[in-house]
Amino acid sequence: MPECADNLAAATGGSAACPRVAVLIPCYNEAVTIGKVVDDFRRVLPDAAIWVYDNNSTDDTARIAREHGALVRFEPRQGKGVTVRQMLRDIDADCYLLVDGDDTYPAEAAPALIGPVLAGEADMTVGDRLSNGSYAHENDRAFHGFGNDLVRWLIRLIYGYGFHDVMSGYRAFSRVFARSFPVVSRGFQLECEISIHAVDMDWRIREVPITYRDRPAGSTSKLSTVSDGLRVLMAIGALFKDCHPFKFFSLAALVFIVLGIAVGFPVVAEFAATGYVSKLPSAVLATGLVFCGALSFCTGCILDTVAKNRRKQWELEVYRIEDEGRRGR
Repeated sequence: MPECADNLAAATGGSAACPRVAVLIPCYNEAVTIGKVVDDFRRVLPDAAIWVYDNNSTDDTARIAREHGALVRFEPRQGKGVTVRQMLRDIDADCYLLVDGDDTYPAEAAPALIGPVLAGEADMTVGDRLSNGSYAHENDRAFHGFGNDLVRWLIRLIYGYGFHDVMSGYRAFSRVFARSFPVVSRGFQLECEISIHAVDMDWRIREVPITYRDRPAGSTSKLSTVSDGLRVLMAIGALFKDCHPFKFFSLAALVFIVLGIAVGFPVVAEFAATGYVSKLPSAVLATGLVFCGALSFCTGCILDTVAKNRRKQWELEVYRIEDEGRRGR
């Protein structure tokens, strides 16, 4: 116990207790880099449990990770989101450190990420690659910077919180955050989902600047700029609908009603002038659009009540998990 406390003293602010730290590394065909990643985190966090979940790799990722001392399991369902979901189900820890297995994130930043979580100062920390310009310097893939900026702008517009780096795959979570976070994304929308969940549920968030490095030679990215980018944008829209249904459906109602007025104004003007309606299709369309607007507004009101009740249930679940954690200590 004393040795463990000494090893994590820098991260915990000198706490005498030995917290359980789990390093989560979801992997798909990372044989080129996984050995170094495991060694680096073992060196920086010698008392942490290093978990590698092999997501149907066709290379030697699992064997290499095991040879370097990682705890290896297999996840047959394809997708990063699915893999991380299973990791959070299987692994119990006081702090979770999520990192990619591509050796683009520095293990040396791990104490700075887990420190605020273990000290009770943050529920989630994010490795910020963008503030110091290292991501723009190292990553030359087209539109990645634009996509990150677009997602940041949308989250700031919808939720009022300005992340520096929304899509970072290097994060630390508290136990209660991880245990109460319902992962629904299957793929690379995961980081966006985590960020929105943290903001929407008012978790304490801290961003930690890190130095990003590009993949080494022989290592290839599995991220598709166009298809995965579209999935991220769709995920933002879906989460906006689920988290803030009144705003979402009110905007939809406004669009329908404005279109209905635009289509119906000539019909009303003609009726006011002549007492006749010659544009019957326009009248029917305008009526339908306004009706859809009213229906959308009512839907938003109903779902807003559902969302508020769900949030109350989630708060109670957080209390339960916190009590469970205290009893476990």
